[in-house]
Amino acid sequence: GAAGDPAVVAADDGGRTVRLPRPATRIVSLIPSATETLVALGVAGRIVGRTDYDVAPAVAARPSVGGGLDPSVEAIVALRPDLVVTWAHDAREQTRARLEAVGIPTFSLATEDTADAFRGMTRLGRLVGRDSAAAALVERVRAELDAVRGSVAGRERPSVLFVLGDDPPMTAGAGTFVAQLIGVAGGRATFADLAQRWPTVSMEEIVRRDPDVILLPVGARSAGRAEALARAPGWRSLRAVREGRVRTASADLVSRPGPHLGEAAQDVVAVLQRGRHQLRRL
Repeated sequence: GAAGDPAVVAADDGGRTVRLPRPATRIVSLIPSATETLVALGVAGRIVGRTDYDVAPAVAARPSVGGGLDPSVEAIVALRPDLVVTWAHDAREQTRARLEAVGIPTFSLATEDTADAFRGMTRLGRLVGRDSAAAALVERVRAELDAVRGSVAGRERPSVLFVLGDDPPMTAGAGTFVAQLIGVAGGRATFADLAQRWPTVSMEEIVRRDPDVILLPVGARSAGRAEALARAPGWRSLRAVREGRVRTASADLVSRPGPHLGEAAQDVVAVLQRGRHQLRRL
């Protein structure tokens, strides 16, 4: 705002301009990567509510309002937030409409690719009055990704099938931060030629493309996933499954386009490294 005016103004990914009279101090974040960004910006103390999916130790003691797309609006209102960070791709938009009806400002973020992630960090920085911290965070994460990209330059690029869902199979297409992470880490997403961001694909097409490595994001809710996949019809006929090139990565790391993107890329490099000696023998 003008000199001496503490107001902050930012455009969100839903095409709305959000104006707060002053930087937000009571925030409910419905997006785990946004929660992690706020922690990285040094304002964890301003987060008053989170979702069931948040794992950041800094917010573990904060009350959960439920799921990111289906939170309890009553629980959010009870926390008296001055800002709620919501998903831009929530088609129903019920949460946003209900919150705005009671005068609670919302800010929606897209989380599809790394450009969204960097833009989100910058805008969250503005909303909490930490522009320079946000600029430094973006610079740090970009540098980490560049370092990972440089470390794998010139290597063969194995085809990596990221398995978001396994029945029916769902994976990462072009324009997703997951396909971009795999690229930075020296692989290529098996279905990166598909324009659809998170396509459902047929088992027949996976068999035809014959990925070198299968990458499964696993978390507390999906332990044992690799073993189950290796026994599943269709999947067990894949060379990568038969030859032990099913790899797991932390879902909390590789499924969140936020301040830990650099670590996520390093994680994927390590996963591909483990498979390299096997790939050389083929």
